[in-house]
Amino acid sequence: MAARVVVFGASAPKPGDPAYQRAYHLGQALARAGYIVITGGYIGTMEAVSRGAAEAGGHVIGVTCEQIERWRPVGPNRWLHEEWRTRTLLERLERMLTHGDAFLALPGGVGTLTEILLTWNHLLIRALPPRPLILIGQELADACQRTQEALAAYFPPAARHALLIASDPEDAVRILRAHVPPQEEP
Repeated sequence: MAARVVVFGASAPKPGDPAYQRAYHLGQALARAGYIVITGGYIGTMEAVSRGAAEAGGHVIGVTCEQIERWRPVGPNRWLHEEWRTRTLLERLERMLTHGDAFLALPGGVGTLTEILLTWNHLLIRALPPRPLILIGQELADACQRTQEALAAYFPPAARHALLIASDPEDAVRILRAHVPPQEEP
């Protein structure tokens, strides 16, 4: 079975935006490398990654949530091959965490930061087996670096080294391949 890669990102990017294009290229690169892609299943970055992966012949899973749809009337994007439906946001996050062999994050807001921080914490306390958490782009690298510097007394050395930084989608896939081969061993 192919390794599953969870991609976190913002709902705001629209087709034609540079952030949408970067996410689209990430989806393409992941699919071409042989990974199954898991996203939040909706609009913005999630749609762009899903679309890129689907158009490149990859398999796309979207983890959707009744709570989100009550808050914002939006449905799953049309690029999903499978929809994993949950009731709450916490169930959605748990499903993504427990089914990912690796985690990639593109820039985003509070929701994306929540996903990154929760994943980071679960990896640090070993609630998840060791898996890569790759931040894509200087914005996320800078935000995490500033947070760690401002709260240095509260960040153990292991936390400082748990994040991997990629400059762009191609770099992210290169780093990913070094940590998680596209095909899991039988």
